[in-house]
Amino acid sequence: MSSKKKLKQPQKEKGKNLRTPPDKKEIPPEQQPPTFSLRYLEGEYCLTKCAQDDQAAFALKLHRLSKLTWSQIQSQDRHKLGYERISRDALKASVPKFITEDVNIIAFRFSGLKSMVGYRDGSVFYIIWLDRNFTLYDHT
Repeated sequence: MSSKKKLKQPQKEKGKNLRTPPDKKEIPPEQQPPTFSLRYLEGEYCLTKCAQDDQAAFALKLHRLSKLTWSQIQSQDRHKLGYERISRDALKASVPKFITEDVNIIAFRFSGLKSMVGYRDGSVFYIIWLDRNFTLYDHT
């Protein structure tokens, strides 16, 4: 007979120092900071293919962007904290099938002029490619 102790599961939504954040659905996406998703990032344009300096620059850029709202980001220069739209025709990689034609592809700069490219859905920016070698599209 083994002696197993039952562990108490901590309450995740309540506590002296832990509170559930306000419902983001109440706040328009433009007034929220971006949430970044690396869910679809893989292959030749993955974070794992980036040099350590580029990985650090990527993390710092995400941190800086997360301090702004989408509205503030839209008013920034495209080579600084802003972004630019990228035409699907300009992409040299195939766009995943789940990204429909009506979805805008956008790019932020993360390490010099290297870009993180993906799409926005509400307040979430899904990063699909990290163009560290400038091979995803013509950077003109």
